[in-house]
Amino acid sequence: MDNFVYNGKDNKEETEVKGMAAKGGSVFGSHPVYPVMFAIGACHLLNDTLQAVIPAMFPILETELGLTFTQLGLIAFVLNMVASVLQPVVGFISDKKPMPFALPLGMASSMVGLGLLAFAPNYWTILLAVALLGLGSAVFHPEGSRVSYMAAGPRRGLSQSIYQVGGNSGQALAPLISAFILVPLGQRGAALFMLVAALGIFILAKISVWYKKQLEEEKLQKVKRAVLTSLPGLTRKQVGAALTMLLVIIFARSFYMTSITSFFIFHLMNAYELTIQQGQVYIFVFLAVGAVGTFFGGPLADKIGRKRVIMLSLSVPIPLALVLPHVPLAVAAVLLAIIGFVLMLSFSVMVVYAQELVPSKIGTMAGLTVGLAFGMGAVGSVLIGMLMDSIGIAETMIVVSFLPILGLVGIWLPRDRKVVRL
Repeated sequence: MDNFVYNGKDNKEETEVKGMAAKGGSVFGSHPVYPVMFAIGACHLLNDTLQAVIPAMFPILETELGLTFTQLGLIAFVLNMVASVLQPVVGFISDKKPMPFALPLGMASSMVGLGLLAFAPNYWTILLAVALLGLGSAVFHPEGSRVSYMAAGPRRGLSQSIYQVGGNSGQALAPLISAFILVPLGQRGAALFMLVAALGIFILAKISVWYKKQLEEEKLQKVKRAVLTSLPGLTRKQVGAALTMLLVIIFARSFYMTSITSFFIFHLMNAYELTIQQGQVYIFVFLAVGAVGTFFGGPLADKIGRKRVIMLSLSVPIPLALVLPHVPLAVAAVLLAIIGFVLMLSFSVMVVYAQELVPSKIGTMAGLTVGLAFGMGAVGSVLIGMLMDSIGIAETMIVVSFLPILGLVGIWLPRDRKVVRL
């Protein structure tokens, strides 16, 4: 098996791979399948839009069912913990035995959860509903990431960006869902999103047929297929150390993201005397610009390398985050946009980096990295809320502004390089 480093120049082996792809050859993974890349990204948008219904419903549930803030916090905790804990499990199982039709089944679970949520008569039914939504998310994310990986060919960064920007765009819709759908329609308005789930089931059923066909082709073409990797020759100890550093980075980013998306609204209301509606506009800008950053991060990593994008994403926000709690409102708006864009450049890149660290565990690595982000967000919500109760809003925002500094452990990540193994 011959190896060669790809440095931007063509050579005989790479020409053969490109030639086979251009002729429609059966080299699995040798060229991007753009329709599948965009379709799974669209389904990620639909899936995470369904997840965004939960926090968007909090004001409705508080009013219509009289839930306390503690009960609302536990709803978010159940949703995120079910989604985060099960993602690596689903990824591990699917690495052993891929499950193409798990994708529409997971979306069906979310659809049932939405129906229960819309007509839930009590708190315990709501918890069951969000658990079903969390289960659907846990199934979708590792399998969706695997489809993105399979469809990417050599454009892994681009493919993962298309996939992740769909999810981040869905999450960014939460303030708009609350303002324009759930406030006018109330709890029953959640039933409208069953139509979104139905559309997702239809598209995912089509993707599953392609997924199954690719698995069959891979078995037939194992001798001929091209395998791309960016992190060759690492020892098991080096891989373990790199994964540990990635988890520290995800911890820091998830806690900081939670502080902005869930609690910075209180800082805006307290320091600048904004209304809830006015403050939500700033949070929406942060999330929307972050989704744009997610898209650009992958293609940029394909050009300059995964580690470089990760370090750019982690180092630039540090000074901006430190000054954010102290600046005038107009400056805060600009800083939120810049931080959101740059911080999310590495979101999809870190998933791909983890998959290339352990290329035999594509689903497990996707479940671990994305699932951990969900879990850390859930834990972060509780801890940051407790900190705000203890020391105050302004002081908490100052403390969490130091979190991005932890991301500098990425300096010691192994440097990636493009390799094609035939």
